[in-house]
Amino acid sequence: MGVSLELKVGCCGFPVSRSRYFEHMKVVEVQSTFYKLPRVSTAEKWRREAPEGFEYTAKAWQPMTHPPTSPTWRKAKLKLPGSPEAYGHLKPTKENLEAWEEARRVYKAMACTIVVFQCPPTFKMTEQSIRDMREFFQAIAGEFKLAWEPRHESWHSSPSTVRKLCTDLELIHVTDIMKRPPQDLSPTLYTRLHGLGREINYSYKYTQQDLERLISLVEERSEGKREAYIMFNNIRMWDDALKLLELLSSRR
Repeated sequence: MGVSLELKVGCCGFPVSRSRYFEHMKVVEVQSTFYKLPRVSTAEKWRREAPEGFEYTAKAWQPMTHPPTSPTWRKAKLKLPGSPEAYGHLKPTKENLEAWEEARRVYKAMACTIVVFQCPPTFKMTEQSIRDMREFFQAIAGEFKLAWEPRHESWHSSPSTVRKLCTDLELIHVTDIMKRPPQDLSPTLYTRLHGLGREINYSYKYTQQDLERLISLVEERSEGKREAYIMFNNIRMWDDALKLLELLSSRR
């Protein structure tokens, strides 16, 4: 790993109090922005509370990525204007673009650097979905770094398609780096760690050996990159992130 690579370790959400988190971590991926958008004033308050140099990334608001049939819509009790069929799956519809505009104000208030679009497993690779996401991301480009985490197997088995999309649209390809390599050419690596043993295993606790392997994978796959975000998304994310920071510190 080159000396110029900046490693940023954090969690997907706040597993402990904000004040305690700020003492140890320098980045967080806000999860509440996926379920229901906070008020702009609340996002501004979050920014003020954070110490200088602390970084917010955000999980994109679900109306843009998930259709209304998703259980996460029911959990959030979302009721939005327009046609239900027009929401989700990165469709370049009036409804999705208006959802982006509403969310954009919140991300701006947080001084968010990266917005992570995690698509549901129902978002499959088809000619239509490729056309849709091209038009959608082209329409919203420019203000934030945009990251995309596809989860259907059709994307995982077509790395060349993913690489071309990420290159053309200047997207960061988000993966769990311990399961598959990112395909983008972005100067930013962004990995979300969902546990080992199966595709999603939130109850998993990373071992010392796992974390050493994680560092090696980041080193191998960060050629040409300037920064690497290592974001834990498991139940024990706080302990695992602290262990990784301690391990990285001992290697300096």
